[in-house]
Amino acid sequence: MKVSGFMIDMDGTVYKGGDPIPGAADFISYLKEKGIPFVFLTNNSSAPRSFYYERVRKMGFDVTEDNVLTSNIAAIRYVLDRYPGKSIYPIASDAVTEEIRTAGIPITDKDPDIVYLTFDRTIDYKKINDGYHFLLGGSRLVATHPDDVCPTEDSYDVDIGPFIRLYESLTGCVAEVVGKPNRLMLDMAASEMGIDPAGAVMVGDRLYTDIRMAEDAGIGSVLVLSGETCRKDLEGSDIRPTYVVDSVADIPSLLEE
Repeated sequence: MKVSGFMIDMDGTVYKGGDPIPGAADFISYLKEKGIPFVFLTNNSSAPRSFYYERVRKMGFDVTEDNVLTSNIAAIRYVLDRYPGKSIYPIASDAVTEEIRTAGIPITDKDPDIVYLTFDRTIDYKKINDGYHFLLGGSRLVATHPDDVCPTEDSYDVDIGPFIRLYESLTGCVAEVVGKPNRLMLDMAASEMGIDPAGAVMVGDRLYTDIRMAEDAGIGSVLVLSGETCRKDLEGSDIRPTYVVDSVADIPSLLEE
């Protein structure tokens, strides 16, 4: 495998719920030893970037906060670039809302330009209903990512995808979805690493986000079977990863071949 930098999914790839994947921290240490750049990419927007950095650091990963790129950070950059000065109504936790506010995006609960949808574990009827009425009134819908479920230690939780479809079906709007498989995440990650996106390799456990992004962009990919996807899923899919391994612990052997 020839690679100028790794984009590495988090949930299901280097940890699952609150538990690290065996050998994942050693894989990151290997990359640092070899001088291979890497960025963790997560579609999970239920918490700010600092939360994910602290999570992997406490699990024993030798990283900095700059090694983490969340879909919320990507969506913030998207809104600042595409809709400078426009106001948003965030459907988000308080901590994520503060991350958005700190980035300089105006936040309002009256006639926003954009309904900004994240994976909000604090979501309630008022948020859902307010977002609906704002969209009927002409607001755009920007969503941080498209995932239907989020992995936990022993199962999965409902994620953002069903809410995207709810709003689209009720209002006729079309969501602008920023996270994987949108290649915006790829380009931002490559910029963080200072590499040409064409030389990056995506590592992840989901065919329809991680591997789809790599396939659409024409770059290499490694599917790990430590998370959502099993070999049976792969056999029935038209998405084809470049490599398939049991976990990230197996990737150094690919680099040594």
